[in-house]
Amino acid sequence: MLKKLQKTQIYLLAGAGLCAFLAGGMVSAPQAGKTLSRWLKVSQSKQENPSQTGKVKSVVFALLSQSVPERLTKLTEIAETGSYPDRERARYLLASDYVETSQGKKALSLLTGLEKDFPVLAPYILLKQAQAHNILGEDNKAADLRRKVLKEYSQDAAVVKAIYAVAQPRLYDQAIAKFPSHPLTWEIIRKRLKDNPNQPNLQLVLAKYASDEPGIVGILDQLVKQPQLEPANWEIIGSGYWDNNQFTKAKNAYIQAPKTATSLYRIARGLQLNKEQNQAVVVYKQLLQEFPTAKETPIALLRLSDIAKGKDSIIYLDQIISKFPDQAPQALVKKAKILESLKDNQSANTTEKLLLGKYSNSEEAAEFRWKIAQAKAKNNDYLGAWQWAQPITINNKTSILAPRAGFWIGKWAMMLGKQQEAITAYKSVINEFPQSYYAWRSASILGLNVGNFDDLRGMNPTIIFPQRSVPPAGSQTFHELYLLGQDRDAWWQWETEFKNKNQPTVSEQFTEGLMRLTKGEYLSGIDQIAKLEDRKIPAEKAEYAALSQQVSYWQARYPLPYSKEIEKWSISRQLNPLLVTALMRQESRFQSKIKSPVGATGLMQVMPSTGAWIAPQIGLDFKKLNLENPNDNIMLGTWYLDHTHQQYSNNSMLAIASYNAGPGNVAKWLQTIPKKDPDEFVEEIPFDETKNYVRQVFGNYWNYLRLYNPEVSGIVTKYSEIHPKLPPTPN
Repeated sequence: MLKKLQKTQIYLLAGAGLCAFLAGGMVSAPQAGKTLSRWLKVSQSKQENPSQTGKVKSVVFALLSQSVPERLTKLTEIAETGSYPDRERARYLLASDYVETSQGKKALSLLTGLEKDFPVLAPYILLKQAQAHNILGEDNKAADLRRKVLKEYSQDAAVVKAIYAVAQPRLYDQAIAKFPSHPLTWEIIRKRLKDNPNQPNLQLVLAKYASDEPGIVGILDQLVKQPQLEPANWEIIGSGYWDNNQFTKAKNAYIQAPKTATSLYRIARGLQLNKEQNQAVVVYKQLLQEFPTAKETPIALLRLSDIAKGKDSIIYLDQIISKFPDQAPQALVKKAKILESLKDNQSANTTEKLLLGKYSNSEEAAEFRWKIAQAKAKNNDYLGAWQWAQPITINNKTSILAPRAGFWIGKWAMMLGKQQEAITAYKSVINEFPQSYYAWRSASILGLNVGNFDDLRGMNPTIIFPQRSVPPAGSQTFHELYLLGQDRDAWWQWETEFKNKNQPTVSEQFTEGLMRLTKGEYLSGIDQIAKLEDRKIPAEKAEYAALSQQVSYWQARYPLPYSKEIEKWSISRQLNPLLVTALMRQESRFQSKIKSPVGATGLMQVMPSTGAWIAPQIGLDFKKLNLENPNDNIMLGTWYLDHTHQQYSNNSMLAIASYNAGPGNVAKWLQTIPKKDPDEFVEEIPFDETKNYVRQVFGNYWNYLRLYNPEVSGIVTKYSEIHPKLPPTPN
């Protein structure tokens, strides 16, 4: 259990990790002088597969996390004596390792004839053979193989690699025409634009297929200067600007695009954000008239209510309430507030009753109930607070407030002397909301061995890394590339296959998220995966529900990048590595070069002034450090996290609050918040940002613990039917 683990080193039982960044492991401080390979234990755990195609069992996939020298012997054995398809997989992976280490002859010995034995990867095998011949200086043979790919696999995404390598203009045209979504095609286009920027047709390809790529706004800025663009082209440009938060530019483009509900809404919204309110009203009203049932129409009505004042706002809100039930709760809340401001309390009460009656399942109803429950609790009316909060746990189970309400029902029951009712409430939170911060707080209060604010710092939880799961979307070729760790090829293959970016299925969106993670785009990857829970269509909600029962889904939402650096500096600072990981996820979503508006930089969002203060205290020259470098950033960030812990007697809640708000504010709160209970203290933090930050960091910590630590996972499994079980720990 966790407290016992305080006296042990952290073992990483690493399989073929969910993403490339999971490969490898870490060595604890007492064994730092020994080689990493001696301390790794390879997990052969059962694959979790979020798709309906079953689970993949492969000894080759399990070797992916090991370094090239470590896996050499086992891969050689499988390649020589294994059975199909692991034998062929081993040959390909081993050959890839030889290519990466410039051992062309050895690579060819494994690759020759493999395209026939393993046809799912045939064009990639031929291209790998070409690479091996290039290493040996046999460029003519390499060229012949690429021409073979061009001839025999002209419909496969892999052909773009051959085209790119052959570098013939006529073939470039073929790539642009047939594979516009292939990232190498984008590189071909960028090269052509560098030589001749005045090529609108090429710019349009990037605008349509690479709108989320770096530098696209500059491409769009050049494209709009073209004198003759079709309305459909302007729609592509407007969409590109909109997706990159260039709302004024998007508005200007959509003015010249075909008239649709989307284009009209975005024109009006652009005008509104540019403080051109009168013009915005005109366009919003045009949208209402011409597209009265479009999905944008109720949003336009809400925007009009924002622009209007007093009773005029209510006119628009009433239209939403009568015609658009999905948006009616939001409109009712706004209407009630306006009526209260107009001193029409009777009408406001009627509006609130409608919200709580007809729309009791809405998020707005949950928020209304919770606001009243909190007010009653502050007045020590714990029974009244319980009565207002209890319906949230019944009617609003998908609300972000549901676990919070359930937890405080337990706390209030304790205050009322109803111990059994409190225990029941805490157990219910763990059962129904195992992913929530409040599940951890409930488990802690129940006395389960999951740690607390006071003892969490020094815990060293065992971590088991998973094998890569089969993505639920994509071809078999893509799956094989992904599961063999050929991440660049897998990404190119997926981008070529993914045709439905504007309206992806649940499976496609999850797969896209996984691929973003493999690229190191953790912010967008986590965002893609997390947003799946927002699906509204019943069939999509059902698909998400099935996906969310798989541990692979949650591990993708809570990945473990930079594990070596985190381990190194956590051990050095005597910090819980999962707490450091949890904080990092909240601070930066693992984006090493990200900067806040005030200048906080990197993984742990270290301010340059803070880094300059820390550096001499650890004997370093800050000028020689780079806050965008993961090792430097984590080194400084963990020192500061240790510092905040020392300030507050190793209370992690106060340390985390101080990391966000500064020690001065925390010191002030300790004097002004007369609560001894840590949960009440968190609720009373006057900065909403810090209050949410504390809950989110520890919510992150809890999820890492339940998703990667087998003992805690087992504890949660006893209480929750929906908590995804970890695979059995290998012997």
